[in-house]
Amino acid sequence: MKRIFLILSAFAMATVSFSSASFAEGDAVKGQKVFKKCKACHSVNDGGKNLVGPNLFGIVGAKAAQKEGYKYSKAMIASGLTWDEATLDTYLTKPKALVKKTKMTFVGLKKDKHRANVIAYLKTLQ
Repeated sequence: MKRIFLILSAFAMATVSFSSASFAEGDAVKGQKVFKKCKACHSVNDGGKNLVGPNLFGIVGAKAAQKEGYKYSKAMIASGLTWDEATLDTYLTKPKALVKKTKMTFVGLKKDKHRANVIAYLKTLQ
């Protein structure tokens, strides 16, 4: 009985943490400032070229590994991901935790509000 209670408690805590600030609406203006960390590798202009990483214009809602002209890792191609808010949040937390052999070397954004803000910014690029 105690074991069931512990499992249910752990499940409830995980549910609360997943519904926390990381999925809250972010601030696109603040997200554009946080995104400066990403600009060394990613462009965001409509029709912009790929850099070290793919162009991210229109990325929210898109299937992973679909930007023409960019050479994705085999792991990203096989991932089957769609870049919705939840997937972006998980990926931006620690990219190699979601796609182990991704080419992205960035370690991630640890703060929930920074990820929410970057996602809000990316949503404006449609």
